[in-house]
Amino acid sequence: MEDNPRQGGENSPSDEDLGRMIRDGVQTWQPRRGADWPDLLMRIAGSGPPTWVLYTTASAALVVILVTAFLVGSYLGIGALAPQSIPEHIH
Repeated sequence: MEDNPRQGGENSPSDEDLGRMIRDGVQTWQPRRGADWPDLLMRIAGSGPPTWVLYTTASAALVVILVTAFLVGSYLGIGALAPQSIPEHIH
């Protein structure tokens, strides 16, 4: 039984060679130029739906959320919309 679990042939690099290749690659790496933010934002703005569709959809979603919250709150009797108890005896 061998201590080396990997099976390599005669062409596989040694651990030292592999370490040297990785070190050389890391040391010679140069970062690319950063993102062109104005160009990126213009492409995103140009590829999406028209502004009026976006605002109309967002407004409709907000109305649905508010109406649903009102109905659920009224049904469960929570919050300021719940029926208020009337005191029977006023002293």
